[in-house]
Amino acid sequence: MKLNHVCTALLTAGLLYSASSFAVPVVLDFEGAGNLASLNDFYNGGTDSLGNSGVNYGVSFNSDALAVIDSDAGGTGNIANEPSPNTVLFFLTGTALMNYAAGFDTGFSFYYSSSTAATIDVYDGLDGTGNLLASVNVTAQHTNNCVGDPNGTFCNWTAVGVSFNGIAKSVDFGGTTNQTAYDNVTFGAATPCGPNGCTEVPEPASLALLGLGLAGLGFGRRKRA
Repeated sequence: MKLNHVCTALLTAGLLYSASSFAVPVVLDFEGAGNLASLNDFYNGGTDSLGNSGVNYGVSFNSDALAVIDSDAGGTGNIANEPSPNTVLFFLTGTALMNYAAGFDTGFSFYYSSSTAATIDVYDGLDGTGNLLASVNVTAQHTNNCVGDPNGTFCNWTAVGVSFNGIAKSVDFGGTTNQTAYDNVTFGAATPCGPNGCTEVPEPASLALLGLGLAGLGFGRRKRA
């Protein structure tokens, strides 16, 4: 099974913010972005590919990054129990790459639901270049101890994060296309934040935090005729 009901569209989102502005963590919940829209400059003073705009954090995604809305909320996402209902980040081709030109420090974190293992890398250069500052490893867990709301196979969400030294300017969201979803992407904190505050996650000795559980179902489903 796939995470999204429709295997089309691209999403590019603007996501940039000054490192000096991280007295309070900045959280991207993707709410307000269109279903299967390319985020483009949604978080960068512009719009997504469907004309929707979000808060201008100065953050940008490449064209592989997409938004998808829970099918129970009128979208096509095979998802449930999102940390911030009802929209999440995923990708159908390539990999979702995020740039934050102003840079951010301290930590990076998010919630994920995935049917495959993945590695998310944080770099001090744009477009996944420069020095690797930190990595977050996640594993297959999308169906662990959960049910839909009432529908949605990707129903289990795990909080992961990492602390690092230096100034980060880009994040490469690894994984397999159409099999990993992200929500409440948080800059400036090693624990992801949401409507109920920030969630503590265990941090190992290494910089990378090990994400709990991911298993093997596809993230998207084709839309039925």
